[in-house]
Amino acid sequence: MQGKSMKGFQQNFDERQRPGLSESTPPAWRGRFPRNEIISLLNVNRPFNLAESTSQDLTVGELLNLAGSEPIRNLKLGYGTSAGSLALREAIAEGCNVPAEQIITTQGTALGLFLLAFEVCRSGDEAILATPCFPPSRDSLLGAGVTVREIKLSFENGYRLDLDQIDASLSAKTKLVSIASPQNPGGIQTSRADIEKLLAMMEKRSPDAMLFIDETYREATYGDNAVVESFAGLDSRIVTGASVSKALGAPGLRTGWLTVADADLRERLAIAKMNTVISGSVLDETLATVLLRNREGVLASRRRLLAGALRELALWCESEHERVEWLRPDAGALCCVRLRSDAFDETAVSRFWGLLPDHDLQLASGTWFGESNRVFRLGFGYLPPERFGPALSALSRAMSAATA
Repeated sequence: MQGKSMKGFQQNFDERQRPGLSESTPPAWRGRFPRNEIISLLNVNRPFNLAESTSQDLTVGELLNLAGSEPIRNLKLGYGTSAGSLALREAIAEGCNVPAEQIITTQGTALGLFLLAFEVCRSGDEAILATPCFPPSRDSLLGAGVTVREIKLSFENGYRLDLDQIDASLSAKTKLVSIASPQNPGGIQTSRADIEKLLAMMEKRSPDAMLFIDETYREATYGDNAVVESFAGLDSRIVTGASVSKALGAPGLRTGWLTVADADLRERLAIAKMNTVISGSVLDETLATVLLRNREGVLASRRRLLAGALRELALWCESEHERVEWLRPDAGALCCVRLRSDAFDETAVSRFWGLLPDHDLQLASGTWFGESNRVFRLGFGYLPPERFGPALSALSRAMSAATA
């Protein structure tokens, strides 16, 4: 939709999001997957979009400049292979330091986690999930029929992994433990030492369990900061997931992957993939291969932009320290900000969310991720630099209006 039609759609959508303005009480939700308002990010894109966690979107032209048009023009649009194209898997393997045969491509990381949960867990089995988290990380487990035991991490503790909580929740029923590093929404990384401790706990209490680590934001570092090595090759019980969506700015390619050391599980996942999506798009996988083969050049400019935006955000948070507190991220184009309780009562918090459309603002509510509505995910990589500062100024105005 373009022009007036898109504007009208957005205005109607915004009205439906304001408290108390829905036309009628919606019927009880009957879907197998829980409804989460993060779906709004697919339908609305306000001028000051601080909700997105990607870096700036790549264009097809930029990718074709890297690839040349002839390989694309001559590409045959037949079915892809069950594991994904060999060229793509080799490019992924280079970044993960594992053999290409251990890679299986998926339509985004979310599909990979769903297939993993659907195949690893059976009726009566349990999965442990660290939250707050990307909503499909929880909802794909529930959609697959898995009993989920959430480990709620705290803002006060910097969303650091709580190993004692996980240890107390592990049992013989646990077949999957799911975490993210860096986390979404906070951008907080888990150390190798903590992963090794977690694996030791699992060996003792849940010997049949797999550990899934979402590494989608791993390469979205700042400036010259080093990229943390993937956990893919650390242990055969680890399955990692990632995609070209976030750090590389190509979510429209819908190309993600799992690293799976266990050959039996890898074959089962390939069959599960065949029975859901058959194969990946050969066009998407070809373009994703080009992107990954040129990853360092593409990432370098984005890391510089992220570093600049993070500095600007840090200055804004310092200037607003009486009204907000934040957790500085380790990686990723995202962080968590919290409205201070001594500056915003519950009424002011509700008013704040209702006022965002009036200021052309978009934020990702903490409630989407398993947090309170005092917390929001702020994306600092999606807007171009010339619009990021004005967006933060609009956010300050919205906070002032909420407490006026």
